[in-house]
Amino acid sequence: MSPDFKPTEIERAAQAAWTAADAYRVTEDASRSKFYACSMLPYPSGKLHMGHVRNYTINDMLTRQLRMKGKNVLMPMGWDAFGLPAENAAIKNKVPPAKWTYDNIAYMKKQMQAMGLAIDWSREVATCSPEYYKWNQWLFLKMLEAGICERRTQIVNWDPVDQTVLANEQVIDGRGWRSGAPVEKREIPGYYLNITKYAGELLDQVQDGLPGWPERVKLMQENWIGRSEGVRFAFPHEIRGADGELIQDGRLYVFTTRADTVMGVTFCAVAPEHPLATHAAKADPKVAAFIEECKAGGTTEAELATQEKKGVPTGLFVTHPLTHEQVPVWVGNYVLMSYGDGAVMGVPAHDERDFAFAKKYGIDILQVVTIDGEHFSYDHWQEWYGDKQRGVTINSDYFSGLSHGAAVDAVAAALAQKGLGEKKTTWRLRDWGISRQRYWGTPIPIIHCPDHGPVPVPEKDLPVVLPEDVVPDGSGNPLNKHAAFLNVACPTCGKPSRRETDTMDTFVDSSWYFMRYCDATNDKAMVGAGTEYWMPMDQYIGGIEHAILHLLYARFWTKVMRDLGLVKIDEPFTKLLTQGMVLNEAFSRTHDTGGKDYYWAHDLDIVRDEHAHVQSAVHKEDGKPVVYEGWTTMSKSKNNGVDPQQLIERQGADTARLFVMFASPPEQTLEWNDAGVEGANRFLRRIWNFGVKHADAVRASGAVDASALSDDAKTLRREVHKVLEQVSYDYERMQYNTVVSGAMKLLNALEGFKGDAPAVIREAYGILLRVLYPACPHITWHLWNELGYAAVGGDLLDATWPEVDPAALVQDEIELMLQVNGKLRGSIRVAAGADKAAIEALALANPEFIRFSEGKPPKKIVVVPGRLVNVVV
Repeated sequence: MSPDFKPTEIERAAQAAWTAADAYRVTEDASRSKFYACSMLPYPSGKLHMGHVRNYTINDMLTRQLRMKGKNVLMPMGWDAFGLPAENAAIKNKVPPAKWTYDNIAYMKKQMQAMGLAIDWSREVATCSPEYYKWNQWLFLKMLEAGICERRTQIVNWDPVDQTVLANEQVIDGRGWRSGAPVEKREIPGYYLNITKYAGELLDQVQDGLPGWPERVKLMQENWIGRSEGVRFAFPHEIRGADGELIQDGRLYVFTTRADTVMGVTFCAVAPEHPLATHAAKADPKVAAFIEECKAGGTTEAELATQEKKGVPTGLFVTHPLTHEQVPVWVGNYVLMSYGDGAVMGVPAHDERDFAFAKKYGIDILQVVTIDGEHFSYDHWQEWYGDKQRGVTINSDYFSGLSHGAAVDAVAAALAQKGLGEKKTTWRLRDWGISRQRYWGTPIPIIHCPDHGPVPVPEKDLPVVLPEDVVPDGSGNPLNKHAAFLNVACPTCGKPSRRETDTMDTFVDSSWYFMRYCDATNDKAMVGAGTEYWMPMDQYIGGIEHAILHLLYARFWTKVMRDLGLVKIDEPFTKLLTQGMVLNEAFSRTHDTGGKDYYWAHDLDIVRDEHAHVQSAVHKEDGKPVVYEGWTTMSKSKNNGVDPQQLIERQGADTARLFVMFASPPEQTLEWNDAGVEGANRFLRRIWNFGVKHADAVRASGAVDASALSDDAKTLRREVHKVLEQVSYDYERMQYNTVVSGAMKLLNALEGFKGDAPAVIREAYGILLRVLYPACPHITWHLWNELGYAAVGGDLLDATWPEVDPAALVQDEIELMLQVNGKLRGSIRVAAGADKAAIEALALANPEFIRFSEGKPPKKIVVVPGRLVNVVV
């Protein structure tokens, strides 16, 4: 055994042995209790970052420890490989996205293997592989048959220069992020998955069926689904289109949760795409111009919430269904056509947004709810205006004097009697539009025939394979120019037709990959027996940034697969852990143009106070100051990232793993600390050095004979088993930072032991190696083999988890603090089972009591079992 700790050699040897033994291949075994632990699959961007290292080490620790406890544990890995970043990289580097993606996968896989992760690579999937996305297409067709998928129009951001649809984040100040051209709103056909059909179940199971999920994630899901109980009703009108027919059958429908305020309606607002807006625009250039302006605005609720609320009157009027007064119709840039009926009632006195809109355009404001007789102020908005819990209706004719609930019921009944409305439950959740006008994604399996329209691709012809030799140039979807892909015969009539060139949203790929891991090589079915064995997943691990859409879509996809008879589960993930981000300090300067330049810390002279807080920093080359921005997420753009590969090559994977586990609890953010990394490496050297120093004694010693131990040996053994008890508990609750702390306590106890008890040292060191192994598998595996533990306990991967010996925790003697008149004066040692009389006698005979009592007899003796004895004189 080498006296020198050489992590690179140790890690290469361990990984070679694990690879040769195919140590991490897992198969279904009905005789064993299964545990499926999975990290969210990464996008193959090129290199791992420290966030990956942290995420996968958490998963790895869980996997290895549960395997030692006898579980059949699955830890798979794959690649979320489709998406726009690959197209952008392809344009920049003039290479096909396929080549860029597969090269990145190969490199990142090597990095993961260098980390020593216990991944079953036989189940690896890449979502850009035809073997994978064939099943995206297959299930799409099944959903189309079942009515869960349908084709309808959608409003998108259209770049007229690049001839492509842009995501919202690609529209900057109303212009395309790459072309700079003014972005247009276009209504084009696309495919939607009817997730709203599952809204009730999705919400109910968040509230009642996900006990292993963090509360904040459940709340985020609840808010996104957004159930609203209210009233949907119509404002009748006589507005007719060019064909002479009433537009929308003469009814402008709205939905409101505040039907108690319906008598305060002073305007209605419709979306720019609403039929009434379109009709008004034909006769009024101002309306037409405003609608054009709105096309450059946002398309999401989040964007509309922050942008300035603007509107224009249409000159049209609808009739209030209860008062029969004429209500003006406005076009508002804050109204979404995709939300409800694309129209809202305006009650300025009791809605903050409507209040601001009415003040801006001089629209009437009518108070119809009061609280404790308070009157409305036209100067500024107050919170009580919108409080529906305490309000009572006023100025509402025969609805006046009612509480919120009573008023809603009365208004709903009145509208229902007129045939103009009813109580209704609506959802903030919208149906999932999966069509993307991009190349690098799953082809939608539809063929457009001039005679038969959109025709599904026959199942026997799946997969529709995406050509991988395409190099995008940024001018629209290249599939529209790819004749070999585009031109095809109609499956129904055989006439020349065109393939659909839209591809699927990449959330489709990530909505079921965890199921495919269970049956990764099954070419006959999407899922099979593996899914029946492994699902639901026992532990899912990933970032909080995926707490809404990814998790929601995965839950929806699971329910669809259940309803189509593919799986038997309702929810995919039993427990969820959202690990914290890895942070580092950032330093910058703002240059004349307003942009920022970021600087690496190693290029700066940094002054810190006694608490290591940054006081100032200057650049080493020019001596000029830079601004300290504090702790922020590691990023290449901010020059504050740490390359895991360099760290592994320099100090070893075990050092990297140990630091990211020790520095912070898994759910909290982790602040990078180079000194902490060095400390982790020093600790591993101490582990190694202790093994070298005691190698001969450990190899030669046998089992512990508890009856022949010295007091010091008993004390060491008791400390070791106490720590083991706590560490085992910490593993159960996935508090891996305190697990590492426990390993450090074990080493401290071993190093501090000066007695001669090789059997106790062997037992304690063996416990230490097993406790530390899930975090640092290489060094512990090597020492386990070198010191002879494997000869008795088998390979460390499958060695049994150490059990706490209750007898080791029993103390023959205990120490009690000795107080005289409440002041600490020393201590006494008593038999663990000593009664009160024996303790009192020992206290009175103690030299410290005799000295401080000054010969005075005791008035009272107080014994606190296990802690202290206080003698009052």
